[in-house]
Formats: sequence, structure tokens, C-alpha cells
Amino acid sequence: MLGSNDYFAPGRKNPVDYLLRKKAKPKTPRLPTDVLVAELSGAGWTDLTNTRGRMAVGGLDLELVGVDDPHLGYDRYEDVAGPADPSADLTVGIVHAPYTRTLDAMTTDGAGLVIAGHTHGGQLAVPFYGALVTNCDLDTKRVKGVSRWWPGAGGIPSEQAPPDAAWMHVSAGLGTSPYAPIRFCCRPEATLLTLVPRPSPAPESIR
Repeated sequence: MLGSNDYFAPGRKNPVDYLLRKKAKPKTPRLPTDVLVAELSGAGWTDLTNTRGRMAVGGLDLELVGVDDPHLGYDRYEDVAGPADPSADLTVGIVHAPYTRTLDAMTTDGAGLVIAGHTHGGQLAVPFYGALVTNCDLDTKRVKGVSRWWPGAGGIPSEQAPPDAAWMHVSAGLGTSPYAPIRFCCRPEATLLTLVPRPSPAPESIR
């Protein structure tokens, strides 16, 4: 699945707009994204653009649910909506920009893990405070790394998550805009996630 920088060529923007959370429609040329998708799919890539897929990993069956980029308004979750398949070992929601409407929809349907990017970790952060913006409606406490998400979790700390809340990882990524090639107090990152089985419930005491 793709993000805004895959669809449109980079262009000059006022960096203040980013801090003021102004969202403008791209005015730069559309890139040949269809060619990119065709080449990647031909090489074995699973295209999760508003669709579902399956993947076997380490003998486990993963159900994948993906949507197109919510930042551009290309997401159509209604095309993939539906309860998580109980026969799958894990249902994973995958989205470029972690907008809360998509996170709520995925976790309502039973995704146990949601993976996203887009935020660049805030790109500019203040020491001892953190990121100033997320470039979407996600709260800044979840701008990068692992946190918890459940329907309606927006603004509620992960520490208050219900026991069945999904896990969410937002990658800070490696890149920056070519016109604002700066990260401050926000290291670039490539993430390796290691999934482990959920612990079995403790047996009841025998009286």
C-alpha cells in the first residue's frame, strides 16, 4: 500500500504550514504509481490497496487488511470491512497514515496489530516534550513506536487501554522532505518487529 509521496512528486511547501497542521491538496505532478505497483506485484509484493490478503509466516496464518492513503482521502475501508477471520492466527491492519477513523475501523473489526508510518516521528521534536505534530489527527504521544489502540482511543493514554486493545506500531521512518531535510530530536529508524504468542491464561487455583 502506498503513501502520498508515492503518488505525487515533491514540491516546495511553506514549512510553517506543517507546524500549523494545514492540509493542502497536492499541486505537483502525479507519478506513474500504477507502473510501480505492477512491477512490485510482479516481483511477489502483496498489494493491500483497499483489499485483504493472507500470508504464512513461521507456520502462522496472518490475515492482512489494508487501505489506501487516508492522508489523501484515498482510503475505502468499506471495501474491506468485516470481522477478523477467527481461523487466522492474527489479523494485521496496515495503513500508511494513522488517521483515527481508520484505526477505529480496523480495531472495531478485530485487528490485533496495526502498522503505520507517515508521521516521520514528528520530524521536529522538543527535548523533554516530544513531537509537536503528527501530520494527521493522531495524538503526539503515539507519533512513533509501539502503543495501544482501541475504538475511541484518540487522546486517551495507552496506559488506560482495555485488556483486549490492539497493539499499534508507527514507524518514524528514514526520510524527510527534500525541501525540509531536517530532523531534530527525532532519529531516523528502520524497525524490526518480533511477534510472540500471547501468554496463556493462568490456570485457576484448585481448592
